[in-house]
Amino acid sequence: MNSIRLKAACIAFSFLFGATGCQHLSTDAAFADVRSDVSQRLNKEVRWDRNNGVGCADPIQSMLSKELSADDAVQIALLNNRGLQAEFEDIGIAQAELMQAGRLQNPRLSANIRPPLASGPATTVSLDLTQRVLELILLPLRKKVAAAQFEATKARITASVLRLAGQTKRAFYEMQAAQQMLEMRKSVVAATDASAYAAEKLRAAGNITKLDLSRERDQNDQARLDLAQTEATIIDTKERLNELMGLWGAEASGWKIGQHLPDIPASEIELADFEKRAIERSVDLEASRRSVEAFSRERGVANISPALSSLELGISAAREDDRVWHLGPSLSVEIPIFDQGGAKRAKVEAEIRKVLAQHAALAVSIRGNARAATARLTKGREQVIFLRDQVLPRRQEIVDDSQKEFNAMVVGVFQLLQAKRDQIDAGRQYIERLRDYWMARSGVELIGMGLSEVKSESSGRSSQTSGSNSRSAAE
Repeated sequence: MNSIRLKAACIAFSFLFGATGCQHLSTDAAFADVRSDVSQRLNKEVRWDRNNGVGCADPIQSMLSKELSADDAVQIALLNNRGLQAEFEDIGIAQAELMQAGRLQNPRLSANIRPPLASGPATTVSLDLTQRVLELILLPLRKKVAAAQFEATKARITASVLRLAGQTKRAFYEMQAAQQMLEMRKSVVAATDASAYAAEKLRAAGNITKLDLSRERDQNDQARLDLAQTEATIIDTKERLNELMGLWGAEASGWKIGQHLPDIPASEIELADFEKRAIERSVDLEASRRSVEAFSRERGVANISPALSSLELGISAAREDDRVWHLGPSLSVEIPIFDQGGAKRAKVEAEIRKVLAQHAALAVSIRGNARAATARLTKGREQVIFLRDQVLPRRQEIVDDSQKEFNAMVVGVFQLLQAKRDQIDAGRQYIERLRDYWMARSGVELIGMGLSEVKSESSGRSSQTSGSNSRSAAE
């Protein structure tokens, strides 16, 4: 009968304190949220590769087999970049922490065996099965903390996807500009070769000074150095793209992109209220809000007395020489003599102040980045149009007039070659400004999609703020 009573008590104890049971959360559902968010913001596909590339190879090979566009390069990077795949594992880690937060600590079983004395009673056995009572109260709060951290992780992963897209697109435009610059550099070398050759002939005939010849040769040498530097730049930017797209081996050398940057589009991105949109859509700011929320909830846990947090209730069973089990309640509590929880509370308060300040700083940075990005785009467009419509036609006109005057023997060959060099230099400026424009445009697009361009230390764990400075900057 006593054994039946003991078993019944243990069953009741398990039912009371084990109500949470086993939970199973699918990481597929969590990643689906990230995939959907990326699709809405970026209109690109992301996959969490847990099969060593199986399923991604065909679409990647299909894109690599043709001339890559900037969007193709971004899509390959999102499917194939191993660093991004490593960050996706944070979803599984955060979800495991969320699952753990929804479970009670295991009950504690302790036993005490007192052997008989020489003239005393028989061996005494006592068993205690206890559980921390506060766990039942704190369980919902801990789950809310972990849930906020989980949402912050998903927002941070989305930000990483957008950041990789931005890096890839910028590297693409840098390589495209370098290829276009290479053509221009070759034209410069051809022009300075002709100028140096003409100078040598004129020097041989005694028509120019040695200094004039040295100047022409120096310009030719500089043009060749610039050509070599541009060739090195193409190699560097291609390897940077390979790294971002996760390509190696034969794949890393077989792909090609268009030789020329596209001209500026006829219509520009809508920039009205752009700063406000950048704040509203920022995924880094969303992660920061979630982190502040998590820390704020942790404050409630830290404020609980160590004595209360350590309180354990349970069942005690003892058997003495009569071999009968005696049941009764069991209580255990920590005596807060040395540690009264003050340091823990101070740490949490400091962490809350820290993430609030980081949240405010992040909001200010997002606003500044939004203003700077729109200014770069607007000014960049103006410069490209000015070079395309004013400077380049005027330089062509100068070359045409110099050619006519050279044919009429009004100017010499050096004046004509100088006019051509000036025309080529204007072409160099046009390529550089066009590259800067497309990089600025991609930056504005990504900021509008939610990329803050600011890496906040609190982005992994942050959220909604109640501070006046944070609120004023983030609203």
